[in-house]
Amino acid sequence: MDFIRLTDPAGPEFETAFALYEVSFPVHEQRTRPAQAVRLSHPEYRYMLLYEGDQFQGILLYWEGPGFRYVEHFAIAPELRGGGVGARALAELCSQGIPVILEIDPPVDEISVRRQHFYERCGFSKNPFPHVHPPYRKGFQGHPLVVMSVPGALTQEAYDRFAGYLQNTVMSDCVPPLEE
Repeated sequence: MDFIRLTDPAGPEFETAFALYEVSFPVHEQRTRPAQAVRLSHPEYRYMLLYEGDQFQGILLYWEGPGFRYVEHFAIAPELRGGGVGARALAELCSQGIPVILEIDPPVDEISVRRQHFYERCGFSKNPFPHVHPPYRKGFQGHPLVVMSVPGALTQEAYDRFAGYLQNTVMSDCVPPLEE
């Protein structure tokens, strides 16, 4: 599997990848097209296209954080799901000895439970910390997610470092969370 970093929103590769992004995530979990295009130039952001030969297989959008990688969005082309492509991509990402952190929806229905089990089979551990992801767009609230990580669960200190990075770097271009 080849990981190809996308840095230019002008080409057809961005259109193909963004189309998968739009159908794979609910609107409240998406950056707008212009915001995503701007993020491509951030030095810590990796908008990776997944290819096998010349076949586009998916997207893996992650951040090179301080001592960890944060997977912000990960999607495999619908026709390839269930065939091991996602597990192979995550194995490659996790094989480099750098802790990997991602978020999933709370396991409340069959799809979300299956998703959690997929990540557990890939070696991820569920973390016990209450976690709310900030909103990407105006008109939306933050949404509760479950933090998972490799290798093993995070310490409180590691979680706090991740949460600060999420708020201050990853989400710095988005709507700030509402004051309580």
